[in-house]
Amino acid sequence: MKLLDIGEVAEATGLRVSALRYYEEKGLIEALGRKGLRRQYGPEVLQQLALVALGRQAGFSLDEIGGMFGAGGAPTLPRAVLKTRAAEMRDQARQLEALAQMLGHVADCPEPNHLDCPKFQKLLKLATRAQRRAT
Repeated sequence: MKLLDIGEVAEATGLRVSALRYYEEKGLIEALGRKGLRRQYGPEVLQQLALVALGRQAGFSLDEIGGMFGAGGAPTLPRAVLKTRAAEMRDQARQLEALAQMLGHVADCPEPNHLDCPKFQKLLKLATRAQRRAT
């Protein structure tokens, strides 16, 4: 098995060497050894880092992602958690689409004053409700 130098892993993934060291510190990846002062990784590290990237894009924290790796870095993906996150993302996408449509209307609104527009008033109420939920 050919080991990958930390620089090769950084180049292949687009991550900085400092990020790789941090991921190692967090237990997301594991160096198999060193060549001089440079960490060496097995080829599976590229797949592990792809899973980390996917988890980050899905909004999981590094600690949550770390909990999704079993012994030897093999993924142990909790299906129920993934289904819940997928549902949350679909809900967020619907909210963003509604907001985009509303903003499009406001941009094209014929009212001389946006405060006279009923749809703009609705947008303000929705924004206030969202803010209350966030706090």
